[in-house]
Amino acid sequence: MPSVAVKLYSVFFKFLLKHRLQNRIQTPFEDADPFGITSRPEESVAPANPSFGGDGVATKDIHIDTITSLSVRIFLPESCLARPEPPRVQKSNSKRSDSSSVSGSGSDRSDRNSDDLRPRRNSYGAAGSAKAAAAAAEAGRFSLGGSGEGEALKMENGVYRGYAPMGAGRKLPVLLQFHGGGFVSGSNDSVANDFFCRRIAKICDVIVIAVGYRLAPENRYPAAFEDGWKVLNWLGKQAILADCSKSMGKHPPRGGGHGAGAGGDPKRADLRRHIVDTFGSSMVEPWLAAHADPSSPVGGAFVLVWVAVEQCVLLGVSCGANIADYVTRKAVEAGTLLDPIKVVAQVLMYPFFIGSVPTHSEIKLANSYFYDKAMCILAWKLFLPEDEFSLDHPAANPLIPGREPPFKCMPPTLTIVAEHDWMRDRAIAYSEELRKVNIDAPVLEYKDAVHEFATLDMLLKTPQAQACAEDIAIWVKKYISIRGHEFSY
Repeated sequence: MPSVAVKLYSVFFKFLLKHRLQNRIQTPFEDADPFGITSRPEESVAPANPSFGGDGVATKDIHIDTITSLSVRIFLPESCLARPEPPRVQKSNSKRSDSSSVSGSGSDRSDRNSDDLRPRRNSYGAAGSAKAAAAAAEAGRFSLGGSGEGEALKMENGVYRGYAPMGAGRKLPVLLQFHGGGFVSGSNDSVANDFFCRRIAKICDVIVIAVGYRLAPENRYPAAFEDGWKVLNWLGKQAILADCSKSMGKHPPRGGGHGAGAGGDPKRADLRRHIVDTFGSSMVEPWLAAHADPSSPVGGAFVLVWVAVEQCVLLGVSCGANIADYVTRKAVEAGTLLDPIKVVAQVLMYPFFIGSVPTHSEIKLANSYFYDKAMCILAWKLFLPEDEFSLDHPAANPLIPGREPPFKCMPPTLTIVAEHDWMRDRAIAYSEELRKVNIDAPVLEYKDAVHEFATLDMLLKTPQAQACAEDIAIWVKKYISIRGHEFSY
């Protein structure tokens, strides 16, 4: 069972959330504000810190849409400053045990043996965890970088500016994250989400981009879903602009101006110069241009490379998992129209799925910890337009007939569920539907865990949260292995 501290915090959390939801239900919102809000006044916010002090993760906030409040927070781990090392080839007969830890966790990593880890979760549809952990541990020693040649990285008064020559420092994968909160609360810069994203950035050794989407009821469906799709397209534009700047022999500048020489095809160089001139070189985000992997030798399904085949994984938490799943389906439907971005995998953490026909867990655990079923239905009433409210709405129930695109078109999907979460069974059922059509879709169920156990760990301090982050790292490194030396699971 959950600890006494978890139970007490759950009671307090549910009391406050229910009061806020009922107040918003009673407050009329006749005219929706298209600009919207991404954080509530009562939300505890962690300020951005563009330095690597403390835990070794720098953060930056970017408002990426001039007509709405849509924003992102970038989490850049200090490992990007290291010089790249030659990759080590993994031996196929590796015998490392399940107690191997994932590289990049730093001080956040704890030493545990395999007996300590197994009781915390069950897996469905996944291969042997010992072999997976061994492969991930070996993968942690791989370097994801370029030549390592160039000037020193730009630092001013301890603040990292990111204006570095292409090739300096390491190139890291990018993870797109959507926070939870029932569509009506939470934020990408909240203290809890900031803590979670820092942990993921360090343990997985990735650049995390947390999306600050518009909240309901000020902006109902499909505003949050459209914001997620807009951010993915923004990443595609960043890839194109960075590639254009690189092809012209000009690195992301401090101000305006462009390089004159492009090399290669003059017509292609002129076209790329025109693109950069049209959008403005200042729109190239320097942290991404300097440290998101711009080369193809180290590829894999999770690396966002600024060349011909950009590939991305989405991670959604609670209602953020619904957004991630929507964005993934939109990306599948778009196909080559989304080039150069391609979503190749997703991680759904205790997704906010529901339906009109209750599952076993929805009946047995209807009054479970933190988010009980009654409160979640209130949240859905605030999120969905009044004339569209249905527990079988496509945004709420992924198992409705006629769902598009077909399950067989979906990318690999890791689903994380908690033992004491009423939403558990429908998430497992969704994963089972994916496995029926041969999609790699394992489920990890964590013992004695509650909804949001991993993303509220700053308050709950549960051992399952650390184990969950390391399991996510195993999944991530499965998709960023060096080409020609992919892991075998």
